[in-house]
Amino acid sequence: MTLLKFLKLPLLVTLWPLCLFAQSEPPNVLFIAVDDLNNWVGFLRNHPGVKTPHMDRLADRGMVFTNAHCSAPGCNSSRSSLFTGLRPSSTGIYANGHDWRKMETTRDVETLPDTLQAGGYKTMRGGKLYHAHTISESANEGHLDPEPWNGFFPSRNLQLPPEVEPAKWPVNTNRTFYRGRFDWAPLDIDDSEMGDAKVVAWAEGELSKTHEKPLFLAVGIYRPHWPWWTPQPYFDQHPLEEIEFLDDPDNDLDDLPDAGRSMVRKKWDDWILENGKRKQAMQGYLASMTFADAMVGRLLRALERGPLADNTIIVLWSDHGYHIGQKHHWEKFALWEQTTNVPLIIVDSRNGKSATRCSQPVSLLDLYPTLVDLCNLEKPAHLEGQSLLPLIKNPKQSTGRGVITTQGFNNHAIRTENWRYIRYADGGEELYNHQNDPHEFTNLASLTEFEPVKQTLSKMLPSKNVKPPTK
Repeated sequence: MTLLKFLKLPLLVTLWPLCLFAQSEPPNVLFIAVDDLNNWVGFLRNHPGVKTPHMDRLADRGMVFTNAHCSAPGCNSSRSSLFTGLRPSSTGIYANGHDWRKMETTRDVETLPDTLQAGGYKTMRGGKLYHAHTISESANEGHLDPEPWNGFFPSRNLQLPPEVEPAKWPVNTNRTFYRGRFDWAPLDIDDSEMGDAKVVAWAEGELSKTHEKPLFLAVGIYRPHWPWWTPQPYFDQHPLEEIEFLDDPDNDLDDLPDAGRSMVRKKWDDWILENGKRKQAMQGYLASMTFADAMVGRLLRALERGPLADNTIIVLWSDHGYHIGQKHHWEKFALWEQTTNVPLIIVDSRNGKSATRCSQPVSLLDLYPTLVDLCNLEKPAHLEGQSLLPLIKNPKQSTGRGVITTQGFNNHAIRTENWRYIRYADGGEELYNHQNDPHEFTNLASLTEFEPVKQTLSKMLPSKNVKPPTK
């Protein structure tokens, strides 16, 4: 052994345990939920003129699941499913008014923050993570579920800080649209006055500090949820003359079963069309998307400049998609691609590579078991999703899987890599081939040649369908 090698040996022996410790240090988690964010985001390339540069930059850092879907196209049913790890059909939580902490199927379930906190994490929550109305009602009756959270913002009993409103509203619609709150208008205010900016400012403070335990920081950004009242500069980034509205065929609803047509807010679309408001409404939504993106950018900058930068998993997700006139529908609460497909990014440099994409169908239901795996914690037995860790490591593998989205009792959609199959409670069906028909214009369900496809996909429907609560 040379003298040089001999002199290096003690140093290597000394540093080896430190390297091993650094590799086994539990990761922090920045968990970003964006409300009503559809699949138009820049990194999914589904609509022209969308400006989400910060989310696009985040996508370049990790894994984008291009075929990710919500388990339910509504705030409460989607979020309660994600945090409990159970399908809506297993819990009976189908509507925003169902209080998941009071229901027998979920009130004693170990939630995602429960598991993380029990595994040694400091759990912090700011902004909308659960459904706003349900949690505020529960708080008044002592059912807020405070135990798995070490901190809250703005408070234990509230999720959202007060919002700035126009002096007179609605500005562009009328009070038949959610009592005037389905509306859009630029605001002459600074970003800092928006409720989302106050939530993000709190989160920036948490990201600037060291913590005595690994941190799970869950941040809910409310926009682009209606009303699309957003500071003027975000409207300015989307001039009306540059907005492209991709019209669906006039007869797009003709081949739908009655149950499918009943989910369409056709009266809304008729009013918006008759009053020449389509581009203006889209401008409001795009402006709110870009505002939400700016809030994501602030979170990413705070993380990059703070002490947690080198050991933090980042997850960005939306609770469901959103229609801006597709199929003559506005909002969510339906079972088509525009409603169920959601942005989903996971950044974990320990397990995945940057700038990668996976086209396999996955569900938001999978985030609970995925985080348990990424954080090396014990997985609860009740989880109905699948860990995405194998896909993070090998995104090109084919799973042959179909993921389920549920809207109301016994109404389900199955999304595979190439197909969407919808079966409603009354037996009505829809079938779309996404290789040839990505916008789902042609329902193939009535054609006998596709019976084998339907039979295969129908086997993936959930066998358990819990009825909703009677009250």
